[in-house]
Amino acid sequence: MKKSRFDLSSSALHIIGMVIMLMDHAYVTIATGHDWLTWVGRIAFPIFAFLTAEGYRRTKNFKGYVGRMLLFAVLAEIPFNLMCTGGSGIFYPLHQNVLFTFVIALVMMRCVDKARDKGKMALTMFFSGALLLVGMLLGNFLFVDYYGAGVVTVLVFYFIGERKWWCFLLQAACLYYINTEMLGGLTVPVELFGYSFELHQQLTALLALIPIWLYRGRKGNESVLFRFACYFFYPAHILLLVALQLLGVRL
Repeated sequence: MKKSRFDLSSSALHIIGMVIMLMDHAYVTIATGHDWLTWVGRIAFPIFAFLTAEGYRRTKNFKGYVGRMLLFAVLAEIPFNLMCTGGSGIFYPLHQNVLFTFVIALVMMRCVDKARDKGKMALTMFFSGALLLVGMLLGNFLFVDYYGAGVVTVLVFYFIGERKWWCFLLQAACLYYINTEMLGGLTVPVELFGYSFELHQQLTALLALIPIWLYRGRKGNESVLFRFACYFFYPAHILLLVALQLLGVRL
């Protein structure tokens, strides 16, 4: 594959996502007064949702892939609970960490592929729609991060993953709907050229499509060390931020 100046590798996407995720979680813990951090932080989840779908397409060992994701989801749950409770508790059943979101999405994608192997288009389409609904309901019922909308985001990148202009348009349209209708949340009043309107905070998530579209399939760093560093980063950075929060560090 020809490398261009703006050709991002998967490892570069991981690093971008981790830096932005760190900014978002810093806002939750030690930098609560800096609202711009959480605006930028909205960009992280779609990047990791895309990488999960891409990782599923590329993996040769699904059981190993989903097993690693589940293992680190379990390891990250206590640090995540501490972050959700401001460091006051290790048990918080109303919100599970994002790796559980990805585990649900991985299982849904696997089920769709199993249906596709049957070779019947009508069955595959029906099963795909049903699993999309099941994944969304599971995400909501289990209180995973980003809820059912998070699972749907991964599946959007799975179903609409080709590098074609119409796929890019559909990705943008789907992310717009997911982040304004399914997630909604905080809106901020904006005045521009004498007109007042409200802007959804989640809309900045669409900026994730810029680095995603700059990725053209190049893998980058494929070492085992880098792969596990990406997994370890999630619980480790949360634990560090919570520790700083409990020590009274504020930015």
